[in-house]
Amino acid sequence: MKANVEPLSKNKVKLIRSLRLKKNRDSEGLFVVEGDKMVREIISTRSDLIEFICTTTDEDFELKTYHTDYRTIKDLSTLSSPSPLLAIVKRIDLPESSDGLILALDGIQDPGNMGTIIRTADWFGVNQIICSKGTVDCYNPKVIQATMGSIFRMRIDYLNLKDYFNKTQLPIYGALLNGENMYETTLAKDAILLIGNEGSGISNELTPSINHPILIPQHGQAESLNASIATAIILAEFRR
Repeated sequence: MKANVEPLSKNKVKLIRSLRLKKNRDSEGLFVVEGDKMVREIISTRSDLIEFICTTTDEDFELKTYHTDYRTIKDLSTLSSPSPLLAIVKRIDLPESSDGLILALDGIQDPGNMGTIIRTADWFGVNQIICSKGTVDCYNPKVIQATMGSIFRMRIDYLNLKDYFNKTQLPIYGALLNGENMYETTLAKDAILLIGNEGSGISNELTPSINHPILIPQHGQAESLNASIATAIILAEFRR
């Protein structure tokens, strides 16, 4: 076994398992990244964030690495098809953006939606997201998986959105049923875009903060749009 590779100990197994819970991710300042592609991406771009790697292979990553068997890594994994590679990563602390477009999320609950929204924001060059405290944890394993690596390029804060909106000078856009057709609206370059909960939309508490209500015009009979799809459509128009 290589010098920087050790057998995975029971204490490390306990630590990895504990990171399934938000309170432990918060207290340890760590989260789990799974999947060969995502782990290799962070190795090549932000290896300084890696606490250690867990693997079933004998590959030398030149980082602190623990070797284990397939049965153990399957038990530790949250994936239906476990990867032979898993990394424990330090929480990301990126600088706050002073200008540009900021995405605000109000009560997004589904981890898949949250991860896709982060990935979509990354695609459109948005690097800061602010979330209500009722929004799903961005370090949830299912969120991390859905971001496909975009989590490493995004500053994400959880705070009281009402207080934040009361202090900001930026225009606040929000998708509302009584909003103005977004294709007929002048969209500011420096602004906040508020996206609401998948089922109930933007909360009544935050609706008064919106000074630019907008609407994605409907042409068919669908009752509503998925939150991540709505985010993509609106961000595309902001960038156009």
